[in-house]
Amino acid sequence: MSKVIGIDLGTTNSCVAIMEGKGAKVIENSEGARTTPSMVAFADSGERLVGQAAKRQAVTNPAHTLFAIKRLIGRRYDDPMVEKDKGLVPYKIVPGDNGDAWVEIDGKKMSPSQVSAFILTKMKETAEAYLGEKVSQAVITVPAYFNDSQRQATKDAGKIAGLEVLRIINEPTAAALAYGMEKKGSGVIVVYDLGGGTFDVSVLEIGDGVFEVKSTNGDT
Repeated sequence: MSKVIGIDLGTTNSCVAIMEGKGAKVIENSEGARTTPSMVAFADSGERLVGQAAKRQAVTNPAHTLFAIKRLIGRRYDDPMVEKDKGLVPYKIVPGDNGDAWVEIDGKKMSPSQVSAFILTKMKETAEAYLGEKVSQAVITVPAYFNDSQRQATKDAGKIAGLEVLRIINEPTAAALAYGMEKKGSGVIVVYDLGGGTFDVSVLEIGDGVFEVKSTNGDT
């Protein structure tokens, strides 16, 4: 039975982990880093670059370098957040065929799910290189405030990347699990998530090993 990987698809960086023994191991990428920039670029030659390779050429190729794509995933083009982001990024944000916010590179439109799939593929390949076997199943984390369309778009990205997404779980829940909070009985905890693109706080109630997000807020 093949391993199930866990992926943190972040706004700025992403990482992939597996369970080894009783704990999680974050896998180093081909550059020896435990995090990979969540960036996708298209060189003049047509080559697609993902991660550190995309970041290295971002300054000289800004219009063809996509970053912070997580801020667009599952959002409508007329969303006020998208309108704000249009003035902050050097690449084109355009209306997609379904009215969602998409991006455009050299006249070619791509959905945020497609761009995210390139990043997820990189994470999948990182895990496969470490394990020495193919990986086909994953659990992906998302912010607690993500709505249904944002969660579905993230799941779609996994499918495009060739992954069966077994679960979409909330980032604060994943953090609580990482610290073994479910083993400490029932109670209420607060998780602060200071990320590269968002800062949010979530209140979780734990009981019988089940996590329930009671409230979440933050600057997205």
